[in-house]
Amino acid sequence: MFEKSFEASDQPLERVFSREYLFTMPEYQRPYAWTEKETRELLDDLLEALDGDDSKPYFLGGIVLTKDPKSSGFHVIDGQQRLTTLTLLLCVLRELAEQDGAPDKARNLDGYVTEKGDFFAGTKDGFRLSVRSLDNDFFRDNIQTQGRLKEFVGGTTKFKTKSQELLFQNAKYLWNTLSEDSAEQRDRLGVFIIRSCYLVVVRAADRDAAHRIFAVLNTRGLDLEPTDILKSEVIGKVSAKDVEKYNRIWEDTEEDLGRQDFRDMFAHIYAIREKKKPSSALDEAFKADILNGIDKGEDFIDGVLLPYAEAYRIIQTANYGDNQYGLAVNQCLRNLGRLTNTISFWVAPAMQFYIKHGDDGQKFSRLIKDLERLTFGLLFLPVLRDSRRFRFEDVLKTFEKGGEHIFEDDKALQLSSAEKADITAKLNEPLDRMPPRLQKALLLKLDALLSDARVNNPANTVTIEHVLPQTPAEGSQWLAAFPNSEDREEWTNKLANLVLLSRGKNSQAQNFDFERKKNEYFQNKGTSNFPLTTQVINETEWTPKVLKRRQETL
Repeated sequence: MFEKSFEASDQPLERVFSREYLFTMPEYQRPYAWTEKETRELLDDLLEALDGDDSKPYFLGGIVLTKDPKSSGFHVIDGQQRLTTLTLLLCVLRELAEQDGAPDKARNLDGYVTEKGDFFAGTKDGFRLSVRSLDNDFFRDNIQTQGRLKEFVGGTTKFKTKSQELLFQNAKYLWNTLSEDSAEQRDRLGVFIIRSCYLVVVRAADRDAAHRIFAVLNTRGLDLEPTDILKSEVIGKVSAKDVEKYNRIWEDTEEDLGRQDFRDMFAHIYAIREKKKPSSALDEAFKADILNGIDKGEDFIDGVLLPYAEAYRIIQTANYGDNQYGLAVNQCLRNLGRLTNTISFWVAPAMQFYIKHGDDGQKFSRLIKDLERLTFGLLFLPVLRDSRRFRFEDVLKTFEKGGEHIFEDDKALQLSSAEKADITAKLNEPLDRMPPRLQKALLLKLDALLSDARVNNPANTVTIEHVLPQTPAEGSQWLAAFPNSEDREEWTNKLANLVLLSRGKNSQAQNFDFERKKNEYFQNKGTSNFPLTTQVINETEWTPKVLKRRQETL
């Protein structure tokens, strides 16, 4: 006999925010994350529907619930953002009704926020919605408790979490926006929300069924990240007494790295562990290939999540602290970081190098330097993206063997003689055939080599300047120095003719003749921040002969 894994029904908010439901966010749930943008969209949609035919049902999407085994309430698997923001909206309408001199309406609205105790039913006073434990006191004391909201949105508050800041910002937005409407308009909105707005309520038999249901729902809100599903798996394996502790560790780590970087880190961990690309969705592959071998959630968080989060943070921020080798390592990491949007396969080996040898500055420095050379080199080789990925997977496999295999010639981490020759030939071609972002990354890397890694120039503060202008003016000195148009075309976009400038200086240089350009590079009694550029001042002329010598040197 087939056993139903869920029940679904459309229910008005009058019923959703009633004694029938008490909502709790399980400890593995992600934090509240709606910004003012999502809150504004929700309110705009409601007001637009209200101005139309407000007698027709208006659907707000769905929520997915499982029974809370410890109480008569429900765990919210999906719908936290929506339910929390709707509660914010009801609280704002309640406080504004009180301010309008309508205490009966305020009391009615409070009934959708608070659950009054019933002596005969054996229930106590409480709130219909409890957010995650880290934010629940904040939410209850400042927003849900009647009479607190006006002072809350009008004052200044210290926030312990990003979620608390978002709750404040969204409450303030709703308060300021609805305060501008008339009392009659707010009453109409309240009636419409309670009577005409519906949610599809899905009650799942268990958590696994709830996640399967969520995966096929296309509802309003922030997409569930693979790490949200993985969190439920990991926290579900933590002993009951430590759930809150490890849930907080997980959330603090995610908040510290940022949501997107946190997700990317899990992809890199998968690459490190499995030496391949996931054959299915990241959460599914991670569960099947990695989490299935871990019995205790504490072991994964302590032994995998935290060490790799530290490694990822060091790699991403270029903040290796070794006194002797830190300067060189961090310069390599900054150079690599400028390539992340183009190629990010290097991050997994860098993380694994740090895990294994981060405390050995000499060896770690050597590994990162070789990794940087390989990564830049592969960008100049005519290979497909997948071939680059396979190369970095080979690096991880070779590194796992241990010993000095990783440093041997013609192995995964090292460039072969043939590859070096191909790269050199590619560097000798005009660079305008590659994206400007890569041109800048290459020049900044070269500049760092010339500066002995002592200067850090962020890519977003510099621009590329052609010493020989791309379009020299008629009668200029440039046409005398390069009378042959083919020579000009050959050298204009080659490495030797490209230098770096601050954005402000670049706009002043324009198409000046060589002597004037040198003065513009070194104005205000200072020297350029870019050694690649300061070399220009030592030249007395800029001719094909000078460029050929400079090209070979660079």
